[in-house]
Amino acid sequence: MNRRTFIGGASALALSKRLFAADAASTKPSADLEKLGAVALNEAKRLKATYCDIRILRTRSQSVSVFLNPERGTNKTLEVPYAIDAGTFGFGVRVIVNGAWGFSCSPFVNTAEIVRITGEAVSVAKANSVLQSKPVELAPVAAYKTRWATPNEKDPFTVPLAEKLDLIRAAAKEVKKNDRIFSSGARLSFRSEDKYFASTEGSSIQQLYLQSGGSTSANAIDSARGLSKSRGFQAAPATAGYEIVPVMNLLENAARIREEVLEHLAAPPVTPGKKDLVLLPTHLWLTIHESIGHSTELDRALGYEANYAGTSFLTPDKLGKQRVGSDIVNVWGDRTNDRGLATIGYDDDGVKTTRFPIIEKGIFTHYQTIRDQAHLIGEKESRGCCYADSWASVPFQRMPNVWLEPGSLDTDLDTLISGVEDGILIDGDGSFSIDQQRYNFQFGGDAFWEIKGGKKGQMLRSVAYQAKTTDFWTSCDAIAGPAYFAQYGALNDGKGEPVQLNAVSHGCSPARFRQINVIRTD
Repeated sequence: MNRRTFIGGASALALSKRLFAADAASTKPSADLEKLGAVALNEAKRLKATYCDIRILRTRSQSVSVFLNPERGTNKTLEVPYAIDAGTFGFGVRVIVNGAWGFSCSPFVNTAEIVRITGEAVSVAKANSVLQSKPVELAPVAAYKTRWATPNEKDPFTVPLAEKLDLIRAAAKEVKKNDRIFSSGARLSFRSEDKYFASTEGSSIQQLYLQSGGSTSANAIDSARGLSKSRGFQAAPATAGYEIVPVMNLLENAARIREEVLEHLAAPPVTPGKKDLVLLPTHLWLTIHESIGHSTELDRALGYEANYAGTSFLTPDKLGKQRVGSDIVNVWGDRTNDRGLATIGYDDDGVKTTRFPIIEKGIFTHYQTIRDQAHLIGEKESRGCCYADSWASVPFQRMPNVWLEPGSLDTDLDTLISGVEDGILIDGDGSFSIDQQRYNFQFGGDAFWEIKGGKKGQMLRSVAYQAKTTDFWTSCDAIAGPAYFAQYGALNDGKGEPVQLNAVSHGCSPARFRQINVIRTD
């Protein structure tokens, strides 16, 4: 890094802090941000754009971890700490000219650069319009002038790094207390997005998004048998401040997974065959994500998104007709639910976020959409699912929080297990595979227990199950009640070319599935 780059970076940091300075009492966006936004909107109008929006965005990500590993040839344990703290600051401008989108961006946030980049976006749109078969059509949206923030009590970035390291070091050491544990680890991660959105349709929206997560891991090896098994604890990641970290109970769960990884190592392999499954939220979230979350993205269904993980079997002709699950399967898309990773006030189209049904009584009823998609399926409004992972990324349709509605109040986990004669209880996520239409899949997990005669028994190993999406969800015959509902999710769900990363939660209660094909994986 040269002196000019260093000074420029320091100046940008100071500017970003001033622009996004916290004002807890204010319900309106920063006046300085509004002035910058107006520059792009006015220039776009001067250049005859029919639509323009600008996003000014500051991101910060911090990851802190500790790993304990044996030193080869000695009895020593090596401690490997790791910390990264990175951020970005810049803006992106979208325009519509001659019915086509244009986009450009820059890390230099100033009036002259905003004018230049807006002109560049207009040039891109004019070039795109030559190839545009139909003009872009945007669903109507209300104009908002507001400020929104993730509910939080303590900014995670104000907590000293040493305090974070002390916590995860203690958790890793707790896992490692048994000599038969080969290695252990613990991690905390945090992300913030300060974002400002303004559009020629009258919106001016400032938002603060905060995300926090943590985990511990254990690995045990049986050299004589040539086996290695792991066990992890993933605290439910959430939109919240540092106040969520103490309730993650990393130390308490470290002690639990220490014992369970040894049990996993000694466990017998599963006997393959058709079995009933009881899936905990720590596991079922990923099955929801891959089989329902991705398959109900409208751009996949239309074939607009195919390079990254394929299209979808749920094509528009199946909307309102296709049975995906049993009558008790109700699935919601939701960007408003408490602490969901995709929860925010307004999406990157300036649409106020909402909750909407995706599957109702087993029938597929709604896609995830954004403003320029709604008319393609005859709808009048966007579902508020537009997102770009940085100021340099083009906003497009991303997954909201997708959750499975809980069962009745009187259904508990014991009820699910007691109804199984021969089955498996699965906790945690593992490796998986799903085809390019989100139809045929195979899922592993992190821990497995045999169920015999309605009782939870010994731990098993080497378990995976296979099914078709529709067969799997129609086999669901019981879901535990709201008291068991929990949200887990992905911090880095990938989509698009070039790839963008989105954080998304999937909530559910434990659920039971009948006669699913179980295989042995070794």
